[in-house]
Amino acid sequence: MTLPHADPARAPSRWRSAASPAATVVSALLASLFLLFLVAPLLGLVGAGGVAGVRRLAADPELRAALALTLFTATAATLCAVLGGTPIAYVLERRRFRGRAVALAMLDLPLLVPHPVAGIALLLVLGRASPLGSVLLSAGLRITGSIFGIVCAMFFVAAPLYVGGAREAFARVDRRYEAVARTLGDNAWRAFRRVTLPLSARGLSAAAILMWARAVSEFGAIVVLTYNPKVASVLSYDRFTTFGLQGALPVAAVLVLLAIVPLAALRALRQDN
Repeated sequence: MTLPHADPARAPSRWRSAASPAATVVSALLASLFLLFLVAPLLGLVGAGGVAGVRRLAADPELRAALALTLFTATAATLCAVLGGTPIAYVLERRRFRGRAVALAMLDLPLLVPHPVAGIALLLVLGRASPLGSVLLSAGLRITGSIFGIVCAMFFVAAPLYVGGAREAFARVDRRYEAVARTLGDNAWRAFRRVTLPLSARGLSAAAILMWARAVSEFGAIVVLTYNPKVASVLSYDRFTTFGLQGALPVAAVLVLLAIVPLAALRALRQDN
């Protein structure tokens, strides 16, 4: 009588089938914890102070002024980045030249520097005691403690996001379209304006919105360079140090609600992807 014996080829398959449900459960648990850790604090913040924050908008002139200043300075910094960063992003994407890697690294460096350190670096260059700051001050342009300082801080920490996004947008445009435009008589600028720019408009808009959202949320560099006038993030910190958690909740909740606007715009721009 022949005794049945297990097929060694089927043993690993059985182990895999038995381990698959356990791996699925563990992965789902870890993903749930991950999402909960990211979402729960924000939902709790909006739930605790969202209604009060919206009400404060009508009754708190300091909060309204801080929000208006935040929106204005973030928009100004973004416009400066679009005007100055778009040509740089195009050249870095389309051209290969000596020192390109160094230029890319320098552009990404503000993203890696702690933001209070970024504010100290800006203060060293643009402060009243610096050569450039003293020249600007003598010309009637004060950077520290002014709206210009807020714009400079937002620009410094957020502009690399726009340049990186613009480079990706230009990379998606087939170079053959530009070559065809050049063969039809367009110069480089005309080909860029008529072909490359329209085809990359969606990506450029997404990059600008991302930078704007980052500029709105900036705190560390601004508080070093310009504590007054207060943007919304600085006002939230000021309320927290002065009145405690309950005083800061409405301002913080309004900032979270404000962040939904660029998030929705980004999702609308990327809905085809």
